[in-house]
Amino acid sequence: MSSVSVVIPCYNYGHYLRDAVASVLSGQEGVDVRVLLIDDASTDDSAEVAQKIAADDDRVEVIIHSVNRKNLATYNEGLLEWADGDYSVLLDADDRLTPGALRRAADLMDANPGVGFVYGHPLHFREGVPLPQARTSVQGWTIWPGHWWVERRFRAAVNCITTPEVMVRTSVQKQVGGYDLRLPHAGDLEMWMRLAAHSDVGYVRGVDQALYRMHDSNMTKDRTLLVDLVQRRLAFEVLLENCADKLPDADRLSAKVHRKLSHEALFRAARAYDRGRTGQVPVDELVQFAFDCWPDAARLPVYRGLRVRRLIGPRYMPYLQPLALSGVTNKARNWWWWRTWAKHGI
Repeated sequence: MSSVSVVIPCYNYGHYLRDAVASVLSGQEGVDVRVLLIDDASTDDSAEVAQKIAADDDRVEVIIHSVNRKNLATYNEGLLEWADGDYSVLLDADDRLTPGALRRAADLMDANPGVGFVYGHPLHFREGVPLPQARTSVQGWTIWPGHWWVERRFRAAVNCITTPEVMVRTSVQKQVGGYDLRLPHAGDLEMWMRLAAHSDVGYVRGVDQALYRMHDSNMTKDRTLLVDLVQRRLAFEVLLENCADKLPDADRLSAKVHRKLSHEALFRAARAYDRGRTGQVPVDELVQFAFDCWPDAARLPVYRGLRVRRLIGPRYMPYLQPLALSGVTNKARNWWWWRTWAKHGI
């Protein structure tokens, strides 16, 4: 039977903690589970709740910080210093696993020793709303070569994983090391890519592996648009700094992701004009980021569109946006007809 070490960091989430632990210890047959609760100097009753949970179940251990160490250092403490199971799971105290999630992920990795981590689909739910019904019947597995998976992340320039739906092979986790403390808002993105640079990636199809809670205290709520872009850029740069020797065409990947992030920054700046939100969106800072990220940003079509919007101004642009979108639609339709004519000679 495979063993799984589950690390649950907690900061002021004492009222969620019992549900998170219950999702790990109940309905997870077929694996040997141990749980570590780490209270990161909470100011609520999280430490007391954690100690009561541990007193009722000898599979649960507790560490209580006297000083807040922040999220990434707390993750590293549990994953690198405590976890000793075949596989490891990092579960935030406000999230939950779905029934059978640990066994489904462990089965995939048991059968595929080259897979460093496996994930599946997460269900998002909101406070005060009944939990969605999770799918639990596996429809199959997908195994991706790690380098291929990393390239897909560079092409998209975004994270495709929330975190609770992931199980990591503990030996690979300790091989690649812990979360980079420079990335408080994008450390998970860099970590998944770093693991994939050293191993293959697995995906459990047709099931829901975790429940991700959406509420006003989510860490993602604290991210501004610019901070998110800066952190994602740094995540890709840190990966290349540490793993360039393991990635074919590292220079090409770097150019691809910097161009993509530059385009996204300019697109967000342009949309601020379309929506009349130039007073709320840091347009100048986004443009500065775009050119710092990709010095040839002026060659991007989206930049030319932004220049037109600046000439029109934020006062009138929201009224002209439907006309601009109509023009784009007409151009796309004309292009499609031209392609059809060229292909079929009609």
